Amino acid sequence: MNVRSDRSDVKNKLDIHVGFKEGRSYLKDTFFTPPFRVADLSIDRSDPVCYLMIQSSSPGILDNDHNDITVRASSGSHLQMSSQSYQRLFNMRTGAQQDMRIDLEKGTRMSFIQHPIVPHENSSFSARNAIHMADDAVFTYGEIVTCGRKLSGERFRFTRFQNLTTVFHNGRLILKDNILLEPRTLDIHSIGMLEGYTHQGTLIHVHTGAAPIDDLVASARSVMEAEEDITFGLSQPAPEIMVLRVLGNGGEQLLEAFRAIDRAVWTEQGATQEREVPVEPIIQEA
Repeated sequence: MNVRSDRSDVKNKLDIHVGFKEGRSYLKDTFFTPPFRVADLSIDRSDPVCYLMIQSSSPGILDNDHNDITVRASSGSHLQMSSQSYQRLFNMRTGAQQDMRIDLEKGTRMSFIQHPIVPHENSSFSARNAIHMADDAVFTYGEIVTCGRKLSGERFRFTRFQNLTTVFHNGRLILKDNILLEPRTLDIHSIGMLEGYTHQGTLIHVHTGAAPIDDLVASARSVMEAEEDITFGLSQPAPEIMVLRVLGNGGEQLLEAFRAIDRAVWTEQGATQEREVPVEPIIQEA
């Protein structure tokens, strides 16, 4: 079943539906418009997890882009979704936006650890993520924002970056996380902001089942304590929720730390390890 938006202003559309049959998760249906594509990396048929990579023929997000992404995971399915490469936000006059809705039915498992975002000079980007979870569902989401292309002298030269994430359990709001960076309005290096660091990472984990996540919290703390030249905070706003905020100076460092925590999630669930996927190199990575 293809799910299409009725909003006439949407330019770039991506719909993904993951099904579950005979103990295996699979890409049941997908619909996309340029520049989006979806690569199915699920090679081993004995592996119960569906591995998908979101690809784009565009070099990044351009002025006036509006991405609309919908992901649905059927009951019992397991999905590991990844991005293709670092996400560039190009020079803009008006701005760009992205809306993502994820629906996780009962007993589903999903993770989406994205490559770092690189905001170019004058870029303005707003993202809204709405995650709707049924009972006994697991969701892990990681995002990293860099200072921009510092080798090109574009350190914090972007106009605005916002990422608003809301998580619902059976229709009830259980988490709201809002990242807002406006370097031209607020002192980006002040207390409560980036405090001299160049990268900020956020990892959210939610488990709506009865199983406690204390072991995962301890694993996440161990991973981050082993990292150098970072500052992090780990909190549990509710027994089923973990939020990790990290300040650092390297995109690859934070990305690998988030992937290590994600592997711990899948190991504790008795699923396979997170599959390593090819990473597209980026010139002047921040």
